Amino acid sequence: MDDILQKRGLAERLLAGETTALARAISITEGESPAVSRLLKAIQPHLGRAVVVGFTGPPGAGKSTLVNAFISEMRRRGKTVAVAAVDPSSPITGGAVLGDRIRMAEHTMDEGVYIRSLASRGHLGGLSASAARVADLMDAAGFDVVVLETVGAGQSEVEMAEMADVRIVISAPGLGDDVQAIKAGILEIADILVVNKSDLPLARRTTRQLEAMLALRAPSDWKVPVLSTNAVNRSGLPELADAIEHRAALRETKGARDAMSGRTRRLLAQTVAKYVEGRVLHDQSPTSEAVVKALQKADIDLQSATIKILNLLQESLINE
Repeated sequence: MDDILQKRGLAERLLAGETTALARAISITEGESPAVSRLLKAIQPHLGRAVVVGFTGPPGAGKSTLVNAFISEMRRRGKTVAVAAVDPSSPITGGAVLGDRIRMAEHTMDEGVYIRSLASRGHLGGLSASAARVADLMDAAGFDVVVLETVGAGQSEVEMAEMADVRIVISAPGLGDDVQAIKAGILEIADILVVNKSDLPLARRTTRQLEAMLALRAPSDWKVPVLSTNAVNRSGLPELADAIEHRAALRETKGARDAMSGRTRRLLAQTVAKYVEGRVLHDQSPTSEAVVKALQKADIDLQSATIKILNLLQESLINE
């Protein structure tokens, strides 16, 4: 794989905006190849230009349809858009339906739009484990806007807050107790609240509920708007796009690229966790075995065992 990076100049082609190179780069990062680190290092100096927008909310809120309409609005404004849409995958085969691509099929022939579906592969938190890497690759490829669409898992999707510059939480009337399902987790991370399918009954009540819940949030310098949209007839999309651009511009003028730092930190945390997991699972040394047996016998608690294992890893790394 390293030979491919060198001979074909994959990083250079990616930075030049070639979609075939972007597709190849994403496949490499999803495959956990040793070449991933070299590729990410090559693009690191070129990151931070794109605005990363996260869309989340409960299943049935119309996220994919709304993202499709948002793409059209951004293209109307002359912006290029890349989408990483995460679909739930089978715990048995690992496959996914990839329904997001079906709903966004109208943009297939548009060279200013790139859509990639990612299988969640059992990853909790609404995003796939490689989502942060994919967002960086799309940023490096020169897209103006990068959209992260989550699987709609509910409260656990707060990790999106670490990756996106602007976070959109979508709800829809008539979904039962959907507001109660999401308010305790992801309402707190929203920059913009959207009531989609605004033509349905109870839409106004849902809007009022969300506005009332905002009073429970800690005060900040950003007043979270509650917007009404209808993704099918595209109503409310200009207002949504304006709010996103306003929020992104406000953060940029303050020099707060927190999401950029968040994606980097999450990549680091995932890599460290994967490395430690591999070492712990395959370490058959007497000292490691002693810790495992002590834990089995309840001679030590889990936290103490963890600290001992980390100390052993540190010693082994020093001696390598």
